[in-house]
Amino acid sequence: MKLSTGAAIGMAFGGILMGALMGGTSPASFIAIPALLIIFLGTAGATGASVGPETMSKIVPLYKIALKSKTPDVGERVTLLVSLAEQARREGLLALDERVNQIDDQFTRKGLQLVVDGIDPDLVRDVLEAEIDGMIARHHLGSAMFTKAGGFAPTMGIIGTVMGLVHVLQNLSAPSTLGPSISSAFVATLLGIGSANVIYLPVASRLEGLSKAEVELRTLTLDGILAVQAGDNPRVVAEKLNSYIAPIDRFGADEKPQSAEAGGQRERAEAA
Repeated sequence: MKLSTGAAIGMAFGGILMGALMGGTSPASFIAIPALLIIFLGTAGATGASVGPETMSKIVPLYKIALKSKTPDVGERVTLLVSLAEQARREGLLALDERVNQIDDQFTRKGLQLVVDGIDPDLVRDVLEAEIDGMIARHHLGSAMFTKAGGFAPTMGIIGTVMGLVHVLQNLSAPSTLGPSISSAFVATLLGIGSANVIYLPVASRLEGLSKAEVELRTLTLDGILAVQAGDNPRVVAEKLNSYIAPIDRFGADEKPQSAEAGGQRERAEAA
């Protein structure tokens, strides 16, 4: 079972808290309302000023995508495209019209509809490549927002620490308060660096990874649709599209890798 992004982030938080507890520090020491306000509101404001309110309004859906979305199943898409190639070879391209509305993926459905409508292959490629380029641009805006937040948060932490130290220096006449005041001041730096490296930057990296996987899937789909339109042999279509995925996951891969022990036994049997 693969570890989800949310569970991985929870593991990071758990490791930090367990380290604090084992070091004799209470987690309650890290709860400082002024520091929290400076870090999270300050980071949100600076990020919003950088990316604009429209992109900031998508922050909750983007968190959901990063935490819950799975990597696209490339093998399933190859299987679909090969089956379309087989049907097109048997019954012709017009026979695919009945399958257009049965396809869930909007990009695949759009490309197949263009093929059924008899659009020139070069124009089909141009339209689908424009779709891919537009998707890349949209995805970049989302991941860039979290990357910027990851850059702003540590700086906000330093600002909070400096503000706390200024307060400490203003109260040197009360030595008994210096320890707690200095400790609270450095909590801001901790929260800034921690939120950047445990929340913002991992989410940005996850969104970038999902985007790259989707681009690869759509590029594969584009090649498959054009192959179907050209009337390529289904076996050729499968071989062409299999180049996008690992050998063990390829369409029609019946053979499974053998263990080293099994391979050694076979070699000894052949030698005998």
